[in-house]
Amino acid sequence: MAYIAPSILAADFANLQRDIQDIQHSGADWVHVDVMDGLFVPNISIGIPVVRAIRPVTKLPLDVHLMIEKPIRYVSQFVKAGADIVTVHLEADQPQNILEALDVIHSLGAKAGIVLKPKTPAEAAIAYLKKCDVVLVMTVEPGFGGQKFMVDMMPKVQTLKALLAKENPGCLLEVDGGVDSLTCGICKESGADVLVTGSAYFKAENRAAFVRKIQA
Repeated sequence: MAYIAPSILAADFANLQRDIQDIQHSGADWVHVDVMDGLFVPNISIGIPVVRAIRPVTKLPLDVHLMIEKPIRYVSQFVKAGADIVTVHLEADQPQNILEALDVIHSLGAKAGIVLKPKTPAEAAIAYLKKCDVVLVMTVEPGFGGQKFMVDMMPKVQTLKALLAKENPGCLLEVDGGVDSLTCGICKESGADVLVTGSAYFKAENRAAFVRKIQA
C-alpha cells in the first residue's frame, strides 16, 4: 500500500488550516509542502514561517520539498520549524553541498532525501542514495501545480527502485506531479512507495474515497 501525500500547493490558502486538517481526516499519510524561491523554479510559494504556522495544525508528517537554490542555507531552519522530511534537488548545488545538507537534516532528527527533475537521469542519484530516507522523482517540471503527468518518467522510477534495492532498501521512492486516480497505478507498478497528489486530491468530490482508491 502506498503512502499518500496531498500537496498544499493546491489547497485554499485562505483556509489552509481547514484544508490541512482535512488531509488528516481523509486518511492520507503525509502533508506535502512545496517551497519555491523564484530562482530554482520560476514561481514563489511559501517558506519557513508557513511551515512553523502549520506544524501545530496536524499530527501528520510534514514532507517539505525544497525547490530552492543552495538549500544548505535553509535546511536547518525548515527542520526547526517543524519539517519531518526535507528533500532537496540534487541540481540545486554542488554535490558536496547537497551531501552536507542531507547530513545537517539528519543531525537535527529529521528524514532527508533528494529530488530529481525530469531531465536528470536516475544514475545522477547514485552518489546520494546511502544518505537518503526518500528519493523523489518529479513527473512534471517543478514549479507549478496542475501539469500533465509525464509517463516517460516511469523507466527512471524503475531504475531507481532497482538501485535502491542494492544501495539502500529502506529508502522510500516518491513520485510527484500529475498523480491522480488513473496515473497512480503505473506509479505503483513502477515501484513508487509515496504518491504526491495536488489538484486531483483537492478537486475530488470525496477526498477520503479518493485517498482510499489511490492508496490501495
